[in-house]
Amino acid sequence: MPNVKIVTDSSCTIEKSVRDELNITVIPLSVMIDDVVYPDDDELTGEKFMEMMAQAKILPKTSQPPIGYFAELYDELGKDGSAIVSIHMSHTLSGTAEAARQATFLSSSEVTVIDCGFIDQSQAFQVIEAAKLAQSGATLDEVLAGVERVKNHSKLFIGISSLDNLVKGGRISRVAGVISSVLNMRVVMELENGELLPITKGRGKKSFSKWFASFMDELTKVNVKQIGISYAGKLDFIDEAKQALQEMFPDMHIPVLHTNPIVATHTGPGAFAIMYYTD
Repeated sequence: MPNVKIVTDSSCTIEKSVRDELNITVIPLSVMIDDVVYPDDDELTGEKFMEMMAQAKILPKTSQPPIGYFAELYDELGKDGSAIVSIHMSHTLSGTAEAARQATFLSSSEVTVIDCGFIDQSQAFQVIEAAKLAQSGATLDEVLAGVERVKNHSKLFIGISSLDNLVKGGRISRVAGVISSVLNMRVVMELENGELLPITKGRGKKSFSKWFASFMDELTKVNVKQIGISYAGKLDFIDEAKQALQEMFPDMHIPVLHTNPIVATHTGPGAFAIMYYTD
């Protein structure tokens, strides 16, 4: 019986050991920093990128992989008869999923492209579930059902210390950006249906902690399967959140990972994301 192989893109923040153990193929996007293009691969770590972005003359630009790159990869992975499930970040944030879909018409392999509706570790939740099912011998339909189940039960919250990068990158209105800059606001947003929706804002470092208290209360009302924490430029808040969540879920492995350059370009430094999915 042919295998099912899993593909994703580098906006998926995932532990390298997990990626390698589950045989997940990651297609790198590109980042242009002061007219120099870098592949978003293992060589360009999140920490290294933050230093480069801080020294850059203008905001870095990200770009999706070429359609031909997808098609060649699909042909290579599918030459043994394997079906391919290709899971990519929300189409509202990037054209990567659409490029992958167009590539399916150029490939002779059986490829199903999924717009995961999320990014970062929320994207990884779906990718890991798909890879685990594939590794266990699940059929294509079973893998797709598993991905849909995780997608429909996922939540992603993003905390931003400054809206400057989101404004420059066109991801949020300039009016909101000016207000944040003048008032030194911290904003927490939920990524829902591919859109960033502000849910709370406040001034000063305690703003994130106040939101987190209500977030923790919500977690007591649901059956949480997995939690992930990502950040761009280390925050003291991250350590506090990790400790509190680990105490609530002592048996759960909660990855705390520096986010990838694709995400960090738009969030800027001093940002975090906390995501989870439930039964």
